[in-house]
Amino acid sequence: MSTEFDIFLAGQPGLEPLLAQEARDHGFADPQPTAGGVTTRGPWSEVWRANLTLRGAGRVLVRIGSFRAFHLAQLDKRARKFDWAAFLRPDIPVRVEATCRNSKIYHDRAARQRVERAITETLGAPIQPEAAIRVLVRIEDDLVTLSLDTSGEPLHRRGHKEAVGKAPMRETLAALFLRECGYDGQEPVLDPMCGSGTFLLEAAEIAAGLHPGRSREFAFEHFAGFDTAAWGAMTQSAPEIAPETAPQIRFYGSDRDDGAIRGASANAKRAGVADWCQFSRAPVGEVQRPDGPPGLVIVNPPYGARIGNRKLLFSLYGSFGQIMRERFAGWRVGLITSDGGLAKACDLPFTSGPPVSFGGLKVKLYKTGAL
Repeated sequence: MSTEFDIFLAGQPGLEPLLAQEARDHGFADPQPTAGGVTTRGPWSEVWRANLTLRGAGRVLVRIGSFRAFHLAQLDKRARKFDWAAFLRPDIPVRVEATCRNSKIYHDRAARQRVERAITETLGAPIQPEAAIRVLVRIEDDLVTLSLDTSGEPLHRRGHKEAVGKAPMRETLAALFLRECGYDGQEPVLDPMCGSGTFLLEAAEIAAGLHPGRSREFAFEHFAGFDTAAWGAMTQSAPEIAPETAPQIRFYGSDRDDGAIRGASANAKRAGVADWCQFSRAPVGEVQRPDGPPGLVIVNPPYGARIGNRKLLFSLYGSFGQIMRERFAGWRVGLITSDGGLAKACDLPFTSGPPVSFGGLKVKLYKTGAL
């Protein structure tokens, strides 16, 4: 457990600084944003904790070794000398993925095959294309780096959201957008186009102190030497919600679609936050300000590029902006869209964040201060 590894928290390009901030807030060692994620270091317990607690990370990769190789025979020889048994079990299938850049070894498939053969012939683990355990081989400038994907299923799959809408927001992305809006779990959140309820579920879980990975399994549970007792202690140390400190209803979702509301309600129940969420069927024009203190309105409306006709969307965005100005004084607004013209149609004092890849589009978060 004392051996430290280089850990890579894979994240959404464009939001790496927010993920680094989250990792810093959770006490991870010197998290540094880099292209496509955040680097940190730590023992296996920190790898586990990153999977369990970080909301913005898409995967957690751990570097298990590196060596130089200038040709395939050398790669074959050194891959066979590597101590695979320290990390992988002979009875668990694995798959190998290889990438080569600026190296004398330039054929990804040939490199992959050499490492696959080394694993099967020295360890005995079977190779399966769909195996849950992934060995990642990167050859760059003739340096071979070996890593393991410790997450398995992507981390946005929390295990609670079965019902999804037409263009669902990933949980990891929603969590980072909430962070970018300054949400800290202490205020109400309203989503007037809530779809499957992702923003509200993430916000409610943050307020309740629930770990995002509490309901799912991870790839590292099938690694060699995995300490079941230590992992059990870590998961059981998750904060319990005392009734007197549990959040009251302060997460409000509405949508014009009955199916979306039923799905969001079911998702909230599976996540254990249904008592603090209120979902209702209503078009944007009928959204009312909830009683109580101001908070955050956050919305992922149709963009036109994917759902709906762009010309018709101008009136939707305009109506949304008007309702915010008229009914939500003191509240902050966050809006995600790929279309700056539609954001402008809201006539709200937006500032925009960096472009973020989402579903083949580049979207931005447009946010306001208190209206």
